[in-house]
Amino acid sequence: MSAPAVLEVDRVSKSFGALAALTGVSFAVRAGEIFSVIGPNGAGKSTLVKIACGLVRPTAGRAEVAGAPAGSAAARAAMGYLAELFRFPGWATADEVLELHQRLAGSTGGEAERTELLELVALSEARRRRVEAMSKGMQQRLGIAQSLVGTPRVLFLDEPTSALDPVGRRAVRELLEELRRRGVSVLLNSHLLSEVELVCDRVVILDHGRVAAAGRPDDLARAGGVEVETSSGVRLFESAARDDAPRIVAELVAAGEQVYAVRVIRSTLEEVYLEAVDGGGP
Repeated sequence: MSAPAVLEVDRVSKSFGALAALTGVSFAVRAGEIFSVIGPNGAGKSTLVKIACGLVRPTAGRAEVAGAPAGSAAARAAMGYLAELFRFPGWATADEVLELHQRLAGSTGGEAERTELLELVALSEARRRRVEAMSKGMQQRLGIAQSLVGTPRVLFLDEPTSALDPVGRRAVRELLEELRRRGVSVLLNSHLLSEVELVCDRVVILDHGRVAAAGRPDDLARAGGVEVETSSGVRLFESAARDDAPRIVAELVAAGEQVYAVRVIRSTLEEVYLEAVDGGGP
């Protein structure tokens, strides 16, 4: 039995005058799932997140957070949000930032909650450090800690790794995986498809306001053949799949070839994305 949906988007459409930003978009994010909405600029991703946050009303359809209508007090209490271009006051310490957001969210967790969140994002030793003295990666982790104030069930994260170096991106990935283990759901908006492929359980690809493709990254990828390195060179069996590899190796060995390596070639999420949105061109 699958986990219950924490975020449900059901046949959501949104029009701004004659412009259809979204048309019949449906998906559900389960408890403890990392889910990504990807697509080119203008695909409707931002409009969709605003609807889920209750900032924009859909023209048709519905969105629910933890079983409550998006934008309601119950829905807001169940979600956390981190914008792409967030800014905290440079003079504030990490502890002060979290205390401010506790007051804004009406959280009664107090110092114990702040201590737990700073430990979760590996900022315990930076509790009294001012934001202006933090690296970009530290500020990003503090932002995620802020989004977790009040123990939300689902997080909306907008490009959380776009400005980070590889070490910083890895730290955020590990943090997302820890949130998954804790049962927190994450709706991730990112243009870094390699990052999405590494951490996300499922993805939805939007194009011109419609769902162009959806599913697990591995399921969306297709086999692109089997590549075998032999004593006579590298050979590609284009129509072969993973299950064909043992037979191919056995036939090559029987024919006197020495086999050094076998690789099943699969399309990447980027390739699936580009095909779904017609190459991403205008």
